[in-house]
Amino acid sequence: VQLQASGGGLVQAGGSLRLSCAVSGRTSNDFTMSWFRQAPEKERDFVAAIKWSGGARFYADSAKGRFTISKDSAKNTVYLQMSGLKPEDTAVYYCAARWPHTVRYYHANEYGHWGQGTLVTVSS
Repeated sequence: VQLQASGGGLVQAGGSLRLSCAVSGRTSNDFTMSWFRQAPEKERDFVAAIKWSGGARFYADSAKGRFTISKDSAKNTVYLQMSGLKPEDTAVYYCAARWPHTVRYYHANEYGHWGQGTLVTVSS
């Protein structure tokens, strides 16, 4: 299984970005795709998750109302649409995948497959 993340960049506070994560080599639909982020000298934090089968979505409190996770099954791609960005959203964003889905989807240690990370920088 391979994950390829893209879409990061520099944006002003209040702006928007869309991250993409293409997954290849998956073997079943019972899995979860998630986004985590890691700011310098901080732990990797959960941002959002989507259950591939059924499409249930989960968000960290910091993401609710501003970020939207979605998927395109035909393209095997998950997106993270981010709006109302704040300087504190600056981080490297990672996509991750886990088979099967788990109720501990917010825990980075539950994931065995990670993308390479994409840097999001929000200027004030």
